This record gives sequence, structure tokens and C-alpha cells, in this order.
Amino acid sequence: MANNNFSLGSSLLVPSLQELAKESNLTVPSRYIRTEQDRLVSISDDDHGLHFLDQIPVIDLQKLISDESAELAKFHSACKDWGFFQLVNHGVSSSLVEKTMTEMQNILKLPLEEKKKFRQNSEEVEGFGQAFVLSEEQKLDWNDPMVLTTLPVSVRKPHLIPKLPSTFRETLDIYSLELKDLAICLIEQMEKVLKVEEKEVSGLFEDGLQAMRLNLYPPCPQPEKVIGLTPHSDASGVSILLQTHDVVGLQVKKDGNWVPVKPIQNAFVINIGDVLEMITNGEYRSIEHRVITNVQKERFSLATFYNPSLESEIGPNHRFITEQSPPKYKRLGMQEYMRGYFSRELDSKSYLDAMKL
Repeated sequence: MANNNFSLGSSLLVPSLQELAKESNLTVPSRYIRTEQDRLVSISDDDHGLHFLDQIPVIDLQKLISDESAELAKFHSACKDWGFFQLVNHGVSSSLVEKTMTEMQNILKLPLEEKKKFRQNSEEVEGFGQAFVLSEEQKLDWNDPMVLTTLPVSVRKPHLIPKLPSTFRETLDIYSLELKDLAICLIEQMEKVLKVEEKEVSGLFEDGLQAMRLNLYPPCPQPEKVIGLTPHSDASGVSILLQTHDVVGLQVKKDGNWVPVKPIQNAFVINIGDVLEMITNGEYRSIEHRVITNVQKERFSLATFYNPSLESEIGPNHRFITEQSPPKYKRLGMQEYMRGYFSRELDSKSYLDAMKL
């Protein structure tokens, strides 16, 4: 049985950005300033100059479940060609979604003194603080996150979730189970369109490892000089993002261009993670994405990462291995895989590249 000794890894401790961002006449510290090649287009309040012509697909879960062939084809294409889609009619009640969003904002806006109780320590990546920081010289992202392992309950850190305010904890308990069910449901739909046996893939996820990352992206006076979240692909099986619907920040890489994701109210943004790319031997692909910041508005998001169980081994499933398509990725245990991910800087798809045979 997994237990509290499980650790995602550690990260160097960095100051809270929330306090820094409150300063009037703020000059962006050099540690956040990106070099020319990393610089970004900034998003202004009116979204001028942004092209939403290219939008990630929108999938209706109820149509998928009822086997509508057009929706299944669209879903397969979204997983294969985009690695991203927005999900509507997902079955998670809008009242729970709104409550989760409110509770998350309350936690992320706690005063610094309160937050200190839930800070990362030098051995842990969980709690308030940035992950993937391995050196004092490393550039930092313009966000204030909090990372929590939420399922299985046995791997939750006793000094974190049990001590958080009860309203947040109760909401998180319900939300984490709803999102586990949703993740497994999506993987079952993938099995259907990939024409593999039931449980062939979803079976790995039954007692899955679920982690959440709560993000606060404060406004930035020079958004073109910083990045909210470095370009990367997710290490997960499936990621489910809840985000504020009035601020655009997420961008997805498609054919070499960064496509902004225009939020749809009451939709989740779903993406394929590296684990599913490995399991499907490259049939479904994890895609690079990044977050950019805004001059006027803060932005909140909650990313839920759903993975196979800690006891499982991951690698290409035999259904996806043929003479024409030999195995492209290594096989390794889930715990070893997760530790490897958190022991590196975030850098596009470099970890998945390290998994290639």
C-alpha cells in the first residue's frame, strides 16, 4: 500500500511572488526576466491582435458516452492531432466547479503569514512554492503555485490537506473524486476509439495517483519580459484544467505556433500527458503548452493530473506495438518515473525525450 513516505521530489525554496507583485512601481527582478528568445507576446485586456481562428477542439462528453460517431471521430482527432480539447457537458456540477474555484482563490490569497504554515520544505515539492527549481541561477516563472497530492488518500501529506481550512478540504475531497471519475471515463472513451480491450489502458488508472497544482498568476507590469509557466508537456496520463474564464493565459503549441486557448464557461481544458503518449506508443501525443501573464488582471487555475497507480509499470501497451510500429519508449515503474520528472527543470518535452528508446 502506498503511504505518506511517498514523495514527488524536492525543489529549491524561492520567495513568494504574491507579496512582490503587490508593490507599486514594481521593477521585475532579473531572476524572472527571460532572454530574447524566450520573450512573449503579452496579452492586453481587450485581446487585440490575438487570433482565435485556430482554436482547440470542443468535445461534448454526453455525446461521446452515447456513442455518437461524429463526436467519437472528433475526439480521436483531438487526442491525436491536438493533444488538447475543451470538454463541455462533463457531468461535474457547475455548483461544485464554482465552489472549487472560490475555495481555491481563497487559499491562494491567504496572507503570507497563513501561507507559511503550508510552505514547501526543503525535502518536499508539495505545499506553497515553485517546483522544478534546481539552481539559484535558474529563471523563475511568474506564478505562485501550491502543489498537493490528493489521491490515493493514503499518500496525502499529514501536515498539508488535513490542516487546510475545512471548507476548502471538504470541497477538495468531493472535487478530487469527481475528477478521478472523469479522468477514468475519458480514458475509457479513448479505449473505445482506439479499439483496445476494456480495462487494457484504464485498468492501470484505477487506484491512480492524483495531484493538483493551484496557480495564482499575479498581474505583471512588464508581461513581455516574463513567463507565467515555462513551455512544457505534462508528465501525467490526463490533465484536467479549471481556469478563470475572463482572462486568457494558456497557449498550446500547434504546428510551431502558439495558439491561445479562449476559455469557455463551465468547460474543462483536457490534455494528454506524457504517460498516455508512452502507453499508446505515440498514437496520442502530449503537447507543449505555456502560460503568459497579463498587465491588469490576475489569473487563477487549478490543474488536476491523473496518473496510473504508484504500483504500476508504464510503457507502450502491446496493442500499440506492431512490426511497423516497434516500441518507442522505455518501461519503468510509476514511482521512478515521477521522481525522474521532478528532478529536472521544466523544459518542453525533454523528459519524454529521455524516455525514448
